[in-house]
Amino acid sequence: MNLEETVLKYALINAYQHGGKANSKAVIGKVLGENPKLRPRAREIIPLVNEVIEKVNSLSPGEQEAKLREIYPEFFEEKEEKKEEKKGLPPLPKAEKGKVVTRFAPNPDGVFHLGNARAAILSHEYARLYGGKFILRFDDTDPKVKRPDPIFYKWILEDLEWLNMKPDEVHIASDRLELYYSYAEKLIKMGKAYVCTCPPEKFRELRDKGIACPHREEPPEIQLERWRKMLNGEYREGEAVVRIKTDLNHPNPAVRDWPALRIIDNPNHPRTGDKYRVWPLYNFASAIDDHELGVTHIFRGQEHAENETRQRYLYNYLGWEYPVAVHHGRLSIEGVVLSKSKTRKGIEEGRYLGWDDPRLGTIRALRRRGIRPEAIKELIIKVGIKTSDTTVSWDNLAAINRRLIEPIANRYFFVADPVPVYIEGYEEEFTAEIPLHPDHPERGMRKLKFEPEKPVYVSKDDMGLFKPGNFVRLKDLFNVEILEVSEQGIKARFHSVEYEVARENRWRMVHWITEGKSCEVLIPEGEELLVRRGLLESDAAVKVDDVVQFERVGFVRIDAVEPERIVAIFAHR
Repeated sequence: MNLEETVLKYALINAYQHGGKANSKAVIGKVLGENPKLRPRAREIIPLVNEVIEKVNSLSPGEQEAKLREIYPEFFEEKEEKKEEKKGLPPLPKAEKGKVVTRFAPNPDGVFHLGNARAAILSHEYARLYGGKFILRFDDTDPKVKRPDPIFYKWILEDLEWLNMKPDEVHIASDRLELYYSYAEKLIKMGKAYVCTCPPEKFRELRDKGIACPHREEPPEIQLERWRKMLNGEYREGEAVVRIKTDLNHPNPAVRDWPALRIIDNPNHPRTGDKYRVWPLYNFASAIDDHELGVTHIFRGQEHAENETRQRYLYNYLGWEYPVAVHHGRLSIEGVVLSKSKTRKGIEEGRYLGWDDPRLGTIRALRRRGIRPEAIKELIIKVGIKTSDTTVSWDNLAAINRRLIEPIANRYFFVADPVPVYIEGYEEEFTAEIPLHPDHPERGMRKLKFEPEKPVYVSKDDMGLFKPGNFVRLKDLFNVEILEVSEQGIKARFHSVEYEVARENRWRMVHWITEGKSCEVLIPEGEELLVRRGLLESDAAVKVDDVVQFERVGFVRIDAVEPERIVAIFAHR
């Protein structure tokens, strides 16, 4: 943003905030605050400020707002964010200070993403809000369909810690099989569970008609004998299932005598191998663990509301109090893949680079793209607890992230698809000194040196400005007149050094570098991953994980620093 554009921005903001009339002193203060280097030239700037303010004040309030939204939409996004920040999370039902226990129970068959991070973040935030406990429980008791992988246990823990959500306790369901067995046996003895050996299709037929399975009312002694056969291998996979007795006339057939444990032949579980062949299903293991671990509040998707109906039978039989269940809708982000199955398929087919491909919505992908953990948490808290599904745009997340990284991101010139410009008429070396950050001169300066007889490079994107007879300003360097454009490059002639000349003539400003480092910027565009190749300032002191701003390109995270090239991933503008 050049000086005139900066003045216009602050004039419009001041007018918007003060009934349509901007104040010159207030605007000058904001402009000099954003650009401290201009303070010695304050007197020179006053006429420009007065000129812009006169134009702004001649507009109606509606026209002022429309223009501000056009040139600086971030102002309104930030206002809305501040309003939401004040709201925070609503009080948690039946919550007592120091007694709240929440849990996050991911299946380690993949990394977790922005959608299921919602339950994790709400669980953690409420546990901290009430001085309670946040538990991580790996739900890894399905070695067949949702097969866990050792790397995902590690990555999920890493992602939680990156989000500053280190759990107070970590439990793994596959380590607790004997506990589930003991409760299964207890329920069978109580006559509240039974072993069903009906073929699956036969049981479904009976269930849908509200008819009891023939094994349902057999005495516990017979059920226990079948249970021992399940454990010792006399039944094969699919031949026997432990079921919890419920209401056979329940309006939802899926609730009727739901399955609690089943047999899996040759499970080859990554943690227990083939030691166990009877495995609990989610509703049984989760219900037992929530009680055993003292969970008081459960946060889960609205689509899991049916689980509560099933699990309450278990809690009633065992005389337990069911935790407070807080259900929320699905969270998705426009144009970003969240599905674990689609992600896995895309990786297997070679369409994605891995679970951290910047086109994805996994926590690892967002981290790789330069999104701050605070931005992710703020977005989730802003959405809050809603039972309806919510779709956020990438711009929602970008606006929050921009506010967080703008003060810390150093600035550099990056020239995509560089075109050489040969300049005549200036026979001395010229060093442009540019602050690493316009608001923080104490961080130091970048130095770009112009040397006679050597070209400077501009982006091919700016070629529309380079026509014979046109004038442009090379940012922070000097003004030139375009003489000739050919396949070999651009010929130009030095015109003047002063920025004011370019401003008065409304000459466009372009970024440039001299000899630079080879640099690639990966830009996610929906399902595509575009690559822009070019040159980065040769003295840019960047390292992996730095989030910086490539001027006129946007904010990027440095992904690799190699001897021959630098790789950056585009976050947002």
